[in-house]
Amino acid sequence: MKKTLMRTVLAAAAAGLSLTTVVTATQASAATPPLSEARIVSHFDLAKGQMPENAVIEPNGSLDVTFAGARQVARIGRDGTARVLATLPAPSDGGVHTPALGFPLTTGLVRAPDGTLYVLYATGTADLTGLWRLRPGSSTPERIAALPADGLPNGLAYDARSQAFYITDSVLGTVWSVPAGGGHATAWSTAPELAAQGFLGVNGAQVHDGALWVTNLDRGTVLSLPIGRDHRAGAPEVRATGLAGIDDFTFTGRGTEILAALDVPDQVVRIAADGTSSVVLDASDGLQNPTTVAVRGTDVYVPSAAYLTATDPNLLHARLDRHAR
Repeated sequence: MKKTLMRTVLAAAAAGLSLTTVVTATQASAATPPLSEARIVSHFDLAKGQMPENAVIEPNGSLDVTFAGARQVARIGRDGTARVLATLPAPSDGGVHTPALGFPLTTGLVRAPDGTLYVLYATGTADLTGLWRLRPGSSTPERIAALPADGLPNGLAYDARSQAFYITDSVLGTVWSVPAGGGHATAWSTAPELAAQGFLGVNGAQVHDGALWVTNLDRGTVLSLPIGRDHRAGAPEVRATGLAGIDDFTFTGRGTEILAALDVPDQVVRIAADGTSSVVLDASDGLQNPTTVAVRGTDVYVPSAAYLTATDPNLLHARLDRHAR
């Protein structure tokens, strides 16, 4: 993503160049193993800022997403329809001082076992930027931790062992930690490998096997940082390289195998344990600047925000074959 192009997309939306939400599925594509039966199941409204940025799958199979440009958390039903759960408050200056992007946006999303949703919000203002909590049945989110206004909180992960949230800051090149109940944010890691190289640095985040795994968009890398017994950050280990435009990702449940979204190339790649990667979905499947991947069982969801294509923000569903090699 480039800053000027992002602003162009938002300007077009404000001018009324809308895409009406369509709840129809396109013809399934072949995809590439371990994925199959890929199809677009929802199309979103660009004019309303419905650019899906992050996603988690509910136990009933519905999908919770953050709509970046709308400042919203929404739920996509199994029939493809979207229902807004909450809208975060607008900054008084319109969010024009949000670092790197110039508009307020909702980013990382985590679901607790009790159904509580935690969401990151970046506005460029000290009163709103931070980690927010949305309790089940409530439409009023509350901020539980402030984060620096000059940063861009992006990826969010929770570690039950250390009872802490880990938050990637793509502008400041920092991973923050916040206690499970909220409170003061602490700079957990500022390793040089997290820094940006021109636009956005450390991005997606997942806790896996005693470590925090993150991506770096500018550097095209996947890193793992051990979470020590004292909950301090270990030295980053590079797990994969050459992944231009990598955004967020998830583990498939087969060891350290990863499915990752590559934003600018319009691709989802499978990253093997040895760091090699292969394309499993691309623009021919309907991807338009995919932002993340969510997996539950054999269900795979890929939201596309259309940040640069400015054409069709959508949601793709595919099947995961856990026996494929």
